[in-house]
Amino acid sequence: MESITQVLATTTGQMPAVAQLSAANILSPPSRQNARLGGRLGAFALDAVLLAFAFVVASYIRFDAALHGQTVNMLQVVLPIYLIIALNVGAFELPAVVAGRTGAMRAIRALVLTIGAVLLTVFLMKASANFSRIAFASGSGAAFLLLPAGRFALARFMRHILGTSPFTEVLVVDGATIIPRAHDHVINAAAAGIRPEVTNPEMMNRLGAMLKNADQVYIACKPEARADWVQVIKGLDADAHIIVNELDDLGPLGIGEFNGNCTVQVGVGRMALADRVMKRLLDLVVATIGLIILAPVMIVTGLLIRLDSPGPVLFIQNRVGLGNRHFAMFKFRSMRTDKLDATGNRSATRDDDRVTRIGAFIRKTSIDELPQIFNVLNGTMSVVGPRPHALGSQAEERYFWEIDNRYWDRHAMKPGLTGLAQIRGFRGATHVESDLTNRLQADLEYLSGWSIWKDVVIILSTFRVLVHRNAF
Repeated sequence: MESITQVLATTTGQMPAVAQLSAANILSPPSRQNARLGGRLGAFALDAVLLAFAFVVASYIRFDAALHGQTVNMLQVVLPIYLIIALNVGAFELPAVVAGRTGAMRAIRALVLTIGAVLLTVFLMKASANFSRIAFASGSGAAFLLLPAGRFALARFMRHILGTSPFTEVLVVDGATIIPRAHDHVINAAAAGIRPEVTNPEMMNRLGAMLKNADQVYIACKPEARADWVQVIKGLDADAHIIVNELDDLGPLGIGEFNGNCTVQVGVGRMALADRVMKRLLDLVVATIGLIILAPVMIVTGLLIRLDSPGPVLFIQNRVGLGNRHFAMFKFRSMRTDKLDATGNRSATRDDDRVTRIGAFIRKTSIDELPQIFNVLNGTMSVVGPRPHALGSQAEERYFWEIDNRYWDRHAMKPGLTGLAQIRGFRGATHVESDLTNRLQADLEYLSGWSIWKDVVIILSTFRVLVHRNAF
């Protein structure tokens, strides 16, 4: 009876050399699956312990005992509700385990929902007689401090265990030129003696042995070899990717289908309905409160502008907004009427001869931007988003879209009163190209990682940059 090696040699004409290579001798990258699982279980146990400890502290504060009967009853309700909610909000998913900020925010979100659920339960069951409000408030307050602290400590520990990436990422290079990352496990296909041969079981076994612990596999090969590698890696028990450099200029977001034809998704479109509702509600709340508080400042500013120089109080200018559509943006007029720049071709400079006396002050303090509250209320702007630019804005005598063709990408979301670029100090005139590219990079980062919590952080951070050295 012929051996399998002889059969394969007859079929492929070159199998004996490959068949002699034992899969047992092939080094595969180390697996991180157990470490990831341990981290998620550790987060579950850590939250449970810290939550219990918080209520033990509360028991000492209220009853001078570690486990008073009311405290035990509270924990029997609070702990399971918290753990169930935390599971549902992704507090024990990998991103929340390896990133302290993500873990802390999800733990806090779960705790807030738990507090609401417990209070509602106590109210409906009329159990307030056996429910110590002081103990519950103390326990909840302690948990607000302990849970985030624990998550940051856990994330630091997990980074020590897992390194730069929580996943085992393997780069297979087959005749292509590519620069690997520091944490990549790199396999040179030629040196390792592997080829994309789907008709060769031993070759498939060899490749499978090399990649048995991989979580992410990336193939860098010549264009003509891509179809063969796709056939090979589709059967791997790992996320498999083919590197296609030709798509770099398109910035693809995903793969789709149209009438049987493969498509490349390059735009995310509108935000999900729930996200749009949350962002709009935040806009309306912040803008309404801002209008009520700042109304006296705006009235006085309008009077001073009229007294300082002839002309309208407001300066209305076309700006680029959502979907690259133009809209009328409101500002307090800070320049002389006969020297207004409707298209924004000339950026304001220090000691600009066009700026009035009142204009210099309101520009320095960002008061000139306050009428944009009305833009937020009418829906053409948001409180947080990429700052809208005038149509003629330039840097080094080049229009913004001529400097970087990604410029138009920033308009996939409503423009904002403030944004990530502004709190990082990227504001004021655009004299050089980097003035634009720094802002653009921050805007695109904001769009790709939007969350309602990020908007809240940006709003709070804006107060420290209202007066800025680049504002003139």
